[in-house]
Amino acid sequence: MAGVRRLILLRHGQTEWNASDRMQGQIDTELSDIGRRQAKDCAPDLATSDLIAIVSSDLRRAHDTALALAECAAMPVVTDTRLRETHLGDWEGMDHLQVDAEYPGARKAWRLDANFTPPGGESKLQVGARALPVVQELFAAREDWPGRTIVLVAHGGLIAALTAALLELPAANWPVLGGLANTSWVQLTSHGPSIDRPGWRLDVWNAVAKVAPDVL
Repeated sequence: MAGVRRLILLRHGQTEWNASDRMQGQIDTELSDIGRRQAKDCAPDLATSDLIAIVSSDLRRAHDTALALAECAAMPVVTDTRLRETHLGDWEGMDHLQVDAEYPGARKAWRLDANFTPPGGESKLQVGARALPVVQELFAAREDWPGRTIVLVAHGGLIAALTAALLELPAANWPVLGGLANTSWVQLTSHGPSIDRPGWRLDVWNAVAKVAPDVL
């Protein structure tokens, strides 16, 4: 594994909005007490000796989760706005029942179609396109990455979209990546020879977690 780049995508801890099925999107919510405990509990497992960088969404729920990992790993956190959650437009602030009442069938369509765009928001394909350069830039800049690990701390929708983009999945296949539970994580490894041929593989999905109930 000496030349393999390992990428961990960690979802933030629970918020009160998660617990009440409210659509957060890019609204800047905070971790709940449970979420702060989740962040602290998962940190030792990810603060490995080969960890070289932690990059986080600037939204507080992700950034505070990243800070718990950073404290355990004794390294800084770099924030990047491109790792923010999907912009859900008019749905933000609504709970699932409200969205279903005002936009019948829309949430199901959104889950099954990567091109579907919530009113005033962005599609999964757009989310993947804005996040992908974060990894490409790290690939180009971090010559010390081969044989080591970088962690990105972000959001469930963003992580699914970025994973699909890295794997170059056809748009029709993006829905195969289901939801992530709070502080669960994804592992990808790059086995390719260059940034143009990174050879990403999906090793782990939704690790150390139960299946997220909102995707069942």
